[in-house]
Amino acid sequence: MEDKKIHILLVEDDEVDVMNVRRAFKKNNIVNPLYIAGNGLDALAMLRGEAGSEPIVPCERRLILLDLNMPRMNGIEFLRELRVDRQLKSIPTIVLTTSNEDRDKVEAYNLNVAGYILKPVTFSNFVEVVATLNKYWMLSEIP
Repeated sequence: MEDKKIHILLVEDDEVDVMNVRRAFKKNNIVNPLYIAGNGLDALAMLRGEAGSEPIVPCERRLILLDLNMPRMNGIEFLRELRVDRQLKSIPTIVLTTSNEDRDKVEAYNLNVAGYILKPVTFSNFVEVVATLNKYWMLSEIP
């Protein structure tokens, strides 16, 4: 199963949501390395291995879980930057957000996201969503 290990970058500014993701991972026995960035700028720095940031090994399999509503650089702005970067543009990205706006969904899919998921209101539903995501990325052929 080691060859299936995926390094997951959670781009999320809300500490409660970060805690919920960690708890849902634990409840689902997900042991994939999890990196946290509080906004799009920090996420890009991590992905690029820029000084002062926790780098995510470029040769490893990676997946991004992305919130849209963040300070400094929001999720859509991050996606735009990600998709024009030759080294990063192919990283699968799943939007995990509270935004139910059609324009956000259309824009995200236009920027080639692998999925757009609304954050569930209850923790038990959130755990189910994370379990489904885990099955998805374990079955997916992520390079």
